[in-house]
Amino acid sequence: MTDTTEETTSTPSRRSLIGWGGAGLALGAAAAGGAVAAATTGGDTAAQAGTDSGAPVAFHGAHQAGIATAVQDRLHFAAFDVKTDDRAEFVQMLKDWTAAARRMTAGKAVGEGAYGGLAEAPPDDTGEALGLKPSRLTLTVGFGPSLFEKFGLKDARPEALVDLPQFAGDNLDKARSGGDLCVQACADDPQVAVHAIRNLARIGFGKVAVRWSQLGFGKTSSTTPEAQTPRNLMGFKDGTRNIAGTDKAGLDKHVWVAASDGPDWMTGGSYLVARRIRMHIEPWDRTSLQEQEDIFGRDKGEGAPVGKAKERDEPFLKAMLPDAHVRLAHPDSNHGARILRRGYSFTDGTDGLGRLDAGLFFLAYQRDVREGFIPIQRNLATDALNEYIQHVGSAIFAVPPGVRDSGDWWGRELFSSAKGA
Repeated sequence: MTDTTEETTSTPSRRSLIGWGGAGLALGAAAAGGAVAAATTGGDTAAQAGTDSGAPVAFHGAHQAGIATAVQDRLHFAAFDVKTDDRAEFVQMLKDWTAAARRMTAGKAVGEGAYGGLAEAPPDDTGEALGLKPSRLTLTVGFGPSLFEKFGLKDARPEALVDLPQFAGDNLDKARSGGDLCVQACADDPQVAVHAIRNLARIGFGKVAVRWSQLGFGKTSSTTPEAQTPRNLMGFKDGTRNIAGTDKAGLDKHVWVAASDGPDWMTGGSYLVARRIRMHIEPWDRTSLQEQEDIFGRDKGEGAPVGKAKERDEPFLKAMLPDAHVRLAHPDSNHGARILRRGYSFTDGTDGLGRLDAGLFFLAYQRDVREGFIPIQRNLATDALNEYIQHVGSAIFAVPPGVRDSGDWWGRELFSSAKGA
């Protein structure tokens, strides 16, 4: 396949491989809210993506792909700790990451590829995605609060990038929380997503190290309301009123950072809250259907709110129990607050006591967490669903705007505006 992808000037010459395939927020806050042609700009049009699972999603755009993009089926999320104190070395890693991501999202090998190079040197690509299609891979990068204590970035930390407070019922594992930066890899093929994280970790060796990671399957919310609403592991439809990826007004109001919000380097970006939510599957499975429906405020089959017939009927909140999840999470109960959710189910074996370690890996994007996740989560303190779930991991990240063109790279605006640039 002919390689037409341009690279940044800091990246070595590359060729593609022959044959490369084209190469509770408790659970879902259910009431809170084709393929993209490679020639289009990812951040602006990825939101309108269809469901061709083999196609690429464009990498360049005003916003990072993987936020408003049509939600893919699989996730590999990784948080990293920075190990270098050399600013120039870290910036070069970000440039190298960007170059690698540009290629992988287009279905191309990293660098010179998995074979054919110097026999005495490790390959540039790990090779497990050879022959696989791009699978709508998106890679989304965010910077954690702790990163701003390094590299002269302290004054560049956004006011909206707050340390999350302790919420009622939290039982957070430090080993599954925090991180200096994160990468969210979403794809319709799990091997493509894992390959992406693996190669970025390899490129970053000695400069960053994986702090924790999470695999996810079975998207639990979507940005495509015209498609069937997915279900979480409790069997309920999740994300009925999520912000649509094509809702420009909703995205501008609730998701994208505006120029007036500050700082300048975050304009067009967003703020991500990641929460690992353990579900107590076994007691839930012994709970009566009526109680399950009362807890959510929707019926389990159609997903209709209490007293209504259809899933998308406007809910009558007062018909629900006061501690129903939908009632407490609804924008009308939260002064209009809304977030864009991209959650995934997970199962990670057992807890050693014969119980599944399973639940929801919750991902929420918003314009300001102080007006989005934090007030909504506080309002869920009395949620009846809390008897069956517990938040066990937590992180927050500032997600910068998209990579505009072949000369741009993740974090350029931040490092150009901060002292020591």
